Amino acid sequence: MKPSLHNSPSSEPPPLLRQRDYRLLWTARTISITGSEVSKLAIPLTAVTLLTASPTQMGLLTAAASMPALLLGLQSGAIADRLTRHRPLMIACELVSCAAAATVPLAWLFGLLNVTWLIAVALVIGAAGVLFKAANFPHLASVVPPAQHTEAMAGFHASYSVASVGGPGLAGLLVQVLTAPLAVLAEALSFLTSALLLRCIGTSERNEPASSRGMWRDVTAGLRAVLTHPVLRALLAAGVTINFFAMAYTAVYMLYMVNTLAIPKGLIGALVALSGVGGLLGAWITARLSKRYGENRILLVAVVFFPIEILAVGLLTGPLWWKLSLLTVTGTITGGIVVAFATCMGAIMLRETSPELRGRVNATTTFAVQGVLALGGLAGGVAADFLGLRPVILLCAAGMALSTIWIWTSPLRPHHRHPPTPTPPGPDLSLSTFMAQKRHL
Repeated sequence: MKPSLHNSPSSEPPPLLRQRDYRLLWTARTISITGSEVSKLAIPLTAVTLLTASPTQMGLLTAAASMPALLLGLQSGAIADRLTRHRPLMIACELVSCAAAATVPLAWLFGLLNVTWLIAVALVIGAAGVLFKAANFPHLASVVPPAQHTEAMAGFHASYSVASVGGPGLAGLLVQVLTAPLAVLAEALSFLTSALLLRCIGTSERNEPASSRGMWRDVTAGLRAVLTHPVLRALLAAGVTINFFAMAYTAVYMLYMVNTLAIPKGLIGALVALSGVGGLLGAWITARLSKRYGENRILLVAVVFFPIEILAVGLLTGPLWWKLSLLTVTGTITGGIVVAFATCMGAIMLRETSPELRGRVNATTTFAVQGVLALGGLAGGVAADFLGLRPVILLCAAGMALSTIWIWTSPLRPHHRHPPTPTPPGPDLSLSTFMAQKRHL
């Protein structure tokens, strides 16, 4: 095993792209995420076209993908904090996911496949994904020096942007050529490839596992750490606010685009993909600006821009060319803003929490900001039935603006700003990534 980069005698670490272990970790995540994007289309298509699934069965299949996050989200952080080495758990999760995905085409070939089987596969892959994410963030601190945490975060958010742009197109091609069940093999192979790449990482892990006082006490320790720390509390509140109103907007987005703005259906997918392109640009710019201005300042500016696209969409009128032009510009900018915010949020959390609490604070924050998505979607749909589409979108813009209050009244303001210098081995933490798409921040 080669020594950790944290202990390198060199005062200036080499650029991330020249660090073999970071390249392996980044490539593993990019391949795994892209494979997951393929399965988001292939598995539902398998249920609909081959198994003639009912609406109730499709609802159960959709819920199965997110259910593990609700059932295991908080506990996964406690589990991660008890580990001396995180990478073995990450590899095991990828291998379990590979085996589960591979059963879909095998069961189809032998005539055993049914909707219950698909639901079980979704639950297994979802559970493995929750555990993987809980271990992945603390593991990042072992591979990347503190001075490069923000740049590394930006790279991972770029992975999500790449997957959001290329994944759906690749999925459609594979389904067309191989049929839906065999296309799921792409997901299995992506998990296997990720596991092999993770196995090749040479950086040693030297984590001091937190002493456990039982699962419930471990979980409550993570909750207490988030709620009592002024910076972490502000980040959590802003993330929950943004995600709630982002999902409320998503619930009515398609109806509004088609019925109110009369956007051709064939162009809506291209408009959504622009957020992924913007995310790539945002990752590139954030990695560079953070070195000059620091993560706090970028976060303070980024949060102000969150309502811009939703407000523009809510007020949009005029000819089709004008609508498309404005949606193209605002969609691309928002994709970049999402990645800039999420990147700096993760880096600040990594800086602010002690190493023995990283997994739990990460899991607590992820549980909250992802768990609120369902509530936001439900609220947006119900409100649109009573108020109409355009008023709900304007309300979402106003609600999104509330996140600015949480950030600007916190110690993240310039007079409390942390310098953009490497953090010493002390308080550190992280947040799992927001999805780099405007529909699911």
